[in-house]
Amino acid sequence: MNVATLTIERIGARGDGIAHCEGRAVFVPFTAPGDVVRARLNGDKAELVAVVTPGARQEPPCPHFGRCGGCSLQHLADDAYAAAKQDFVREALAHRGLDPGIVEPPVRVPPATRRRARLAMTRAATGFHQRASHRVVDMTTCFVLHPNLVAVAQALRSLRLDGAASLTLTDTGVDVLLDLSRSLDLAQLETLAAFANAQDLARLSWRMADDAPSPIVQRRPVQIDFSGTTVDLPPDCFLQATKNSETAIRDHVLAGIGDARIVADLYSGVGTFGVALAKRAKVHAVDSNAAAIAALRRADPAITADVRDLERRPLSADELKRFDAVVFDPPYAGAVAQAKELARSGVRRVVAVSCNPASFARDARALVDGGYRLTRVVPVDQFLWSAEVELVAWFER
Repeated sequence: MNVATLTIERIGARGDGIAHCEGRAVFVPFTAPGDVVRARLNGDKAELVAVVTPGARQEPPCPHFGRCGGCSLQHLADDAYAAAKQDFVREALAHRGLDPGIVEPPVRVPPATRRRARLAMTRAATGFHQRASHRVVDMTTCFVLHPNLVAVAQALRSLRLDGAASLTLTDTGVDVLLDLSRSLDLAQLETLAAFANAQDLARLSWRMADDAPSPIVQRRPVQIDFSGTTVDLPPDCFLQATKNSETAIRDHVLAGIGDARIVADLYSGVGTFGVALAKRAKVHAVDSNAAAIAALRRADPAITADVRDLERRPLSADELKRFDAVVFDPPYAGAVAQAKELARSGVRRVVAVSCNPASFARDARALVDGGYRLTRVVPVDQFLWSAEVELVAWFER
């Protein structure tokens, strides 16, 4: 493999620096715009050998950076980092022929505020995987996660289990779900119950393969507050990554629906936005997760709600006629089928929330082709120091 001197031009959508060598793009991880580097070439990918002249970079705060796959952008200077997050969204829109100039600067989220994470566990380590590897980096600290989750992650090491742990910081404590490859015997269940007590967990559950989660111990209700309404959270329930970002996204959602009086909340989950929407409009919530819909119904009986797979059975244009506005927050793959029906509908306002600029841009293209105008796009940097970014977007007929 050849070693070449490259100048990094920008950060690509996967977090690698992009340079050009002999007319073709080359992707170099852990580089920053303006860096002059020596890199070992391997096709369109390269391994960083040395930084000859630094560009827009800083000293990464975490000692695990470079090995841990949880962060890829800690080395960027702050201005370059914010610009990269904005550019991830701009480039996705431009790829679909949409105006990248509409994208606003990102809403920023502080370090040490992330309230959910999925960690790998082995008998020797607990943490995130190394970049492009099955090896696990043993977490001794984390500048992204809330300190309460870091403490639980470090304690999990003592269990010496092989599998994964999903950690969620709720208003009543930490909720832990263990995904294990082997069944637990009585002695192991007793050990885990004692662990939950020692760590003051709100709940500890486990499951194998695609089984439903089974509680080991629930020491108090597992709850979250949405706009003054308390919601009980099922195990492995989706929440926005931080409380700060949830508030920012919710506020943009509420502003985006305007004076709408009847609103559909699609991919609603347990009501992150629906509960707030219901304080000013009639809300119909739809999600494929039956446990989430049941929790939402208990929390706010005024919200009508259905369990429905919106990719296989999207709300049709006829079904959408009764709504003044629609909010949709699909999973990473986006909402292909539902976006097509929205494009055929007469709904006045649509607000989209997305964790994937590429799938959002595809769905936005369908809406614009169907007669909508994309009026606002706000990135929300809730996935700190990663190449991921959340966004909120407004559409009007």
